[in-house]
Amino acid sequence: MPSSSKLFALLAALALLAAACSSDATEETAETETTDAPSEEVVEEEPETTTTTEAATTTEATEPEPEPEPEGFEAVTAAVDAFVTDRGLNGAALVIVERGTGTIYEEYFGEFGPDRISLIASSSKMISSGVLLHLQQEGLLDIDAPVADQVDWAVGNPDITPAMLVSNSSGFVGLGPDIGYVPYFCQWSPATDLQACATTVFTTADDDADQIPPDTEFRYGGAQWQVAGAVAESVSGKTWDELIEEIYVEPCGVHSLGYINLAVVFTGDPGYPTVFGGGPEAALPSDNPTIEGGAHITAADYATLLQMHLDGGVCGDNEIFSQDSLDIMHTDRVAAAYDGDAGDADTGYGLGWWVDRDTGRISDGGAWGTVPWMDLDDGYAAYLVIEDESDTGQELKRSIEELVHDAVLGA
Repeated sequence: MPSSSKLFALLAALALLAAACSSDATEETAETETTDAPSEEVVEEEPETTTTTEAATTTEATEPEPEPEPEGFEAVTAAVDAFVTDRGLNGAALVIVERGTGTIYEEYFGEFGPDRISLIASSSKMISSGVLLHLQQEGLLDIDAPVADQVDWAVGNPDITPAMLVSNSSGFVGLGPDIGYVPYFCQWSPATDLQACATTVFTTADDDADQIPPDTEFRYGGAQWQVAGAVAESVSGKTWDELIEEIYVEPCGVHSLGYINLAVVFTGDPGYPTVFGGGPEAALPSDNPTIEGGAHITAADYATLLQMHLDGGVCGDNEIFSQDSLDIMHTDRVAAAYDGDAGDADTGYGLGWWVDRDTGRISDGGAWGTVPWMDLDDGYAAYLVIEDESDTGQELKRSIEELVHDAVLGA
């Protein structure tokens, strides 16, 4: 395990998130000039003599027409390919799915291919929050009832609910302002287990001076997600890995999905953990998985989960979520619960989903450049994955977001 100083620096990468915004696509219009040739003129004189004036002909040089700008999905492919090349990235993947239709676009760039498994950091959050909603459907959990009423180890914080935990509104210290907050440091320890860590976080008195009342402020990420995972384990009697297998992997066929504790892949480089080799052999199981950011998955499998969100919670013949559960996850909870926002007035937050209050689109970006987003009104979703940094992934997403929108609607 790395030293604390290195770990703090590396964990800082997990706090990088940028609000999505749209960019406008531009089109060039080719102008073509045409010149009419002069007509032939005949002049008649006296019958004995007739003179004919030959038409003058001229040939004007014309400039070659510019190549047309690519349209539709060709424009999307060209934009991603150019970005990957210009930035010297090792690759990218982009999958787009449509409600009721399935995959309508799937492309890989550079080293990426269909079997590549990537760590997705905070793009794990929508998956993790879904576990709690599924358990509520089964009658094992009430996301709006105090945790203390549902598990026996949750003493000392009688007002905190599971919904507060996964909307980053519990009042616990998040990744900001202190990603290496000592009283919650067990969240980064593969040597402990999820139940023990959550018990420590929920019951310690060492955070009393730093906690705030729940549902008063948005504090992104951190140990509150470990607590949420432990609640899920406690009410179900199953481990987190068993829940992921039962809720997602088997019914949806997403066999690349799993969770690790992120501390095992830190190497001293603040960028993407390249020691994670992109294959299942790198997916080390943990008794203390990082609930908010420890998932790994292929691009196509993640897109399958997005498809399920579009299709009323159904994977094939299996209902994973009711539409009511999906609506709870997708709705701007911080606005409804305490008239809050997720860092600025234009951004809200549901359960695992950022909400763009201008466009209505929702997203779940990760620290290493993954950006899933959904347009629920127009019925499509996209999953973009690179292995770099959050800012890079968000920049690429902004550059193609409207190209994707136009291509989907045009198709």
